[in-house]
Amino acid sequence: MTENTNAVIEVAKKARIASYELAQLNRDAKDKALLAMADALVANIEKITAANQIDVENAKKSGTEAAIIDRLTLNLERVKEVAQGLLDIAKLPDPIGEVIRGWVQPNGLEIEQKRVPMGVIGMIYEARPNVTVDAAGLCLKSGNAVLLRGSTSAKNTNEALITVMRDAIAKVGIPADSIQIVPGDTHDSVKDLMSARGFVDLLIPRGGASLINSIVNDSLVPVIETGVGNCHVYIDEEADIDMAVSILVNSKASRVSVCNAAETFLVHEKIAEKFLPKALAALKDQKVTIHGDSKIKPYCEKSAINFAPVTDHDWEAEYYSLDIAAGIVSSMDEAIAHIRKWSSNHTEAIVSDSMKNIDKFIAQIDSAAVMVNASTRFTDGGEFGFGAEIGISNQKLHARGPMGLVEMTSTKYVVKGKGHIRGKIGEITK
Repeated sequence: MTENTNAVIEVAKKARIASYELAQLNRDAKDKALLAMADALVANIEKITAANQIDVENAKKSGTEAAIIDRLTLNLERVKEVAQGLLDIAKLPDPIGEVIRGWVQPNGLEIEQKRVPMGVIGMIYEARPNVTVDAAGLCLKSGNAVLLRGSTSAKNTNEALITVMRDAIAKVGIPADSIQIVPGDTHDSVKDLMSARGFVDLLIPRGGASLINSIVNDSLVPVIETGVGNCHVYIDEEADIDMAVSILVNSKASRVSVCNAAETFLVHEKIAEKFLPKALAALKDQKVTIHGDSKIKPYCEKSAINFAPVTDHDWEAEYYSLDIAAGIVSSMDEAIAHIRKWSSNHTEAIVSDSMKNIDKFIAQIDSAAVMVNASTRFTDGGEFGFGAEIGISNQKLHARGPMGLVEMTSTKYVVKGKGHIRGKIGEITK
């Protein structure tokens, strides 16, 4: 065991102790802490943005991609947005103690299944300082202590945010160790966190495919697999043209550095002649480059939009840029088969006026979210009314899609008797 391993275990132990106190808090106490955190973030905007500017400048000097720098940046408005996220979480019902189901056995035993906190949650994430605040807020409201391991690229920002939030909750009587940064700047600290089985109850990674895959494959601590976003938009033969253009452009170009941005669109051949001239013109205005198949190439050449022949890498890519893969399909079945092959099971959208086609798409697409006549950009905890999200799960166990407060909980059974004892097998007596 290394010195750094000891340091990670020590913060995990402190988090465990804090989690016991968090589990007993009522909603008023937790909401008071969230409001204090939000106020403190706004009051310390200059301190936070100054720290962030150091990280942003370092990222620029190291040649970091523009999309990653966008995720890293915290300006005045973005600090206010993450603070508002905490206020939104405070408005939500407290899931802890909710009785999911309850019944009385014939022998009089009263059984209830209740929501309880996970305990200690570890977050491993890349250059997204907003995750630092969202995770802290969601974990606190759901009664969990949180260990935050952001990337070194956001070190100064995360340290400033965590210091501000720890001070804020301590002033209202909540253990400061409910929110902690994981010590260490190397990958060893990540490995130590992944090995802290028995000290950490759950790990949630957020970032690129390589980060997520390494944690899913190597962690000894249970992991919720958050998803890479290779999202698709299918333009059905029964689509409203103007609606389809609007949804496609919003899905791709409103913000390219997020996982719910569209990375592929497919258009039915029967509507291609009407749809593509308008769609490509609109995408061209947004400076989008098309990575297209042979069928769509003539339309792209006619519109003079930036074009490159599509490759297998393009079909599976999460671009984080103004690039999109595109193709023309002869049927919905072909579109569905394509999505099944290349999708990351995050979000897929259909634009159609046909309820028959919509129902078929919903039934046959196996992704965490399916959008019907709506932008893929709506797959977001805030847009779903969760206040914020701790990540978007592409897996099927426990949590799927945007993860809010409920997804941060487990359950326990509470069984109440009146001196009940168990007799012979198959026989229950008092």
